[in-house]
Amino acid sequence: MAERTDELARDATWCEEEREGDCREIRQTAATTAVTVRHNFESAHRLPQLGGKCHNLHGHSWWVEATVAGEAGADGIVVEFHDLKSYLREWIDENLDHGAMLGSEDELVPALNAANSKVFVFGKADPSFGLSWPTVENVAELLSRVTAGYLQSRGWPGVRVSRVVVRETHVNAAEVSW
Repeated sequence: MAERTDELARDATWCEEEREGDCREIRQTAATTAVTVRHNFESAHRLPQLGGKCHNLHGHSWWVEATVAGEAGADGIVVEFHDLKSYLREWIDENLDHGAMLGSEDELVPALNAANSKVFVFGKADPSFGLSWPTVENVAELLSRVTAGYLQSRGWPGVRVSRVVVRETHVNAAEVSW
């Protein structure tokens, strides 16, 4: 067999010569590669529908990990890290950071809006449609929708959100994954 010294390209096809001189084709299939961006933000929320201490308006230092996956293109990347990171961080900073996340039925929404406070209201409009309250699970789903919408707008073929993890504390987290 001839020694192959070149790097194998994605979906590369090559021949290995056998002693008898014939050739056979070997195909390498493309691997899925995942890339993760991380960000943190400070935000208050409350969950009056649950009762208990989460009924009170309280804050957390939230941590987000968004993972997208797909085949690396000819340029060797799945997505441009800088673009994805910048978009997600900007969206979080503009919509969630140093504000309050409340449900659409929360009686505090009008009061905080009247006080000109930053409020993200869950449940009525995209991208939070159908997510009634700002549970850690719903924050993870919200950010998966935001990330998926961005991927779609950029037209990265075959790239998808594979996992979003949101931590509201060091010991409490929710994960949305596919």
